[in-house]
Amino acid sequence: MKRYANDAPAGALRIVRRVAVGGAALLAIGGLSGCSDNVTEIQSWMDETRANTPRRTGRIPEPKRFVPFRYEARADIDPFSNAKLQVALARFSDRNKGGITPDLNRRREPLEAFPLDAIRLVGHLHRSSTGSVALLEAGKVIFQVKVGSYLGQHYGRIIRISETEVGLKELVQDAAGDWVERDTSLALQEAMK
Repeated sequence: MKRYANDAPAGALRIVRRVAVGGAALLAIGGLSGCSDNVTEIQSWMDETRANTPRRTGRIPEPKRFVPFRYEARADIDPFSNAKLQVALARFSDRNKGGITPDLNRRREPLEAFPLDAIRLVGHLHRSSTGSVALLEAGKVIFQVKVGSYLGQHYGRIIRISETEVGLKELVQDAAGDWVERDTSLALQEAMK
């Protein structure tokens, strides 16, 4: 009659288990006993490091005390209310009533399609009938302009023409939305060789 592992008596299985657990415990103890020498090395290194490390002697400054801000403007308009917005709009509309504004109904001139940095002054002519004329290049085309002509995208109007420069006034909006005049100029560009 053949006996299989499953047919072994319960006592024999208990013995095998105890031997296995005991062997594992002996291996763990043996492994840890090899580490005891490293612990003394580490301990001596830590002691040496502590002895060589300089100690801090200065005091850490105390943090600054927080002083809360007391809001005393209770009589003023709340900055987040609709009334504040209405006051600002009233001021804005009063400012723009008498100010400078561009003429949006006039016919636009060809050089107003180009930004000012895309326009180059390439020459100057003086005619007895019309006075000084500037030669401006924009988009590989040469244009003749005189005092009073418009150019650039900021409603720029030519106010003076000399042999080396064209002066103009532009109308631009500031941060508040008001139109203000800005003086600028185009200098004569040397021909590229």
